[in-house]
Amino acid sequence: MDDIIREEIFPLGAENTAYARYFSGMSYLCPLTHGGVRISNVTFEPGCRNNWHIHHGGGQILLVTAGLGWYQEWGQPARALSPGDVVEIPPEVKHWHGAAADSWFAHLAVEVPSEGGASEWLEPVGDEHYTAL
Repeated sequence: MDDIIREEIFPLGAENTAYARYFSGMSYLCPLTHGGVRISNVTFEPGCRNNWHIHHGGGQILLVTAGLGWYQEWGQPARALSPGDVVEIPPEVKHWHGAAADSWFAHLAVEVPSEGGASEWLEPVGDEHYTAL
């Protein structure tokens, strides 16, 4: 963990208890803005990933700041992520993202504002699927 904290330029934040049921493993959440365009620093312990989910209305942008991770859209191959990568997630696309098995991972999650936008949380990314990456 010391390495990720040295790499990370935004605060780690608190344990992500509000969304813990949508994650496999431990994550941390630090909201950086509180209105308009919402931006949060999300940090994943090694092997942690969120469930498949869909952003209805507005999409999401991920700005990778530290560690190594994965992003995958339903039916597409997984994409390895490292600091400096940007992922533009259009609305209505089923996807997941999280840390590599042997690395902490952090990204800024930018919510694209939309009237009535919401996230739909779906099934977990299974261990068999994840370990095959």
